[in-house]
Amino acid sequence: MQEDMVYKVKADFLRCLGHPVRLKLIEELKTGEKSVGYLVDKFKIGQSSISRHLLALRNAGILSSRQQRTTVYYDIADHDIFSVLRPIAVMLRKQFKASEKLLKTLGKE
Repeated sequence: MQEDMVYKVKADFLRCLGHPVRLKLIEELKTGEKSVGYLVDKFKIGQSSISRHLLALRNAGILSSRQQRTTVYYDIADHDIFSVLRPIAVMLRKQFKASEKLLKTLGKE
């Protein structure tokens, strides 16, 4: 039963990463803290949508936030998140290369 809870926690964490906007936000914050306003301008997405994604990432422990007057700033809470994302990028590159080789062989017929 406790083992099931561990899998649920892991699945919830991975689900949080499973949105393109959230991955973009993480990559953008890799270089340092940014305000919500900056992120809205950068990605041309509504503030409520950006805020919802940032909150989900914060609740998952991926981001931290601080408020200075009326401005909220977000940053990466634990840079180990990139130790999770990097191997995924490597795996995807391998898959794309394999697909590219297959497509090239199809073109030779």
